[in-house]
This record gives sequence, structure tokens and C-alpha cells, in this order.
Amino acid sequence: MSSGLTLQHFLSVGALLFALSVVGIFLNRKNLIVLLMAIELMLLAVNMNFVAFSYFLGDMHGQVFVFFILTVAAAESAIGLAILVQLFRNRASISVEELNTLKG
Repeated sequence: MSSGLTLQHFLSVGALLFALSVVGIFLNRKNLIVLLMAIELMLLAVNMNFVAFSYFLGDMHGQVFVFFILTVAAAESAIGLAILVQLFRNRASISVEELNTLKG
């Protein structure tokens, strides 16, 4: 008797990661680094679903989408961290509550 992993197992883990990232966004609205990490976790949950569907359907399109999503996520992380470094240099804080003065 073999107990293999099914599509439902992968989708459950993806849903758990997505829910964890949504909870992270709603519970922590003060630290920008944790917010960026929660957004990245959300993108990884979506990527897991793409790869799972791609594998179980025998189609490579989902895995190609994952490469595009990872490329955009890497660029978003690099730009977001660069903005955070500049904010910390200018204000000595990265608190979300202090960023309301950036209105232009």
C-alpha cells in the first residue's frame, strides 16, 4: 500500500501558505520588511499551485509562469529593499505610521 502525494496535498499546503501570508499582512501593519516578506510568501503559495497543477496535468505552461512570477518578485524585492534603505537613511526608521508624510 503506497500513499503518494496527490494534488489536494499540494493545494492544501499552498492554501495554508497563502492564508498565513494574508494573516501576516493584516496582523502586522507597522514593519515594512515583514509586509514585504508576507507578500513574497503569497507569491510563493501561488507558485506552488502553478507547479502542482502543471505537474498533475502534464503541461509545462504553469512552470513557465512560475519563472515569470519569480523574476517579477525578485525585482520587486530588490526595489522594495532599496527604497527601505533610503527611507532608513533619511528618517532612521522604517515604521509604516511615519510614512504618511510622503504624500506629494
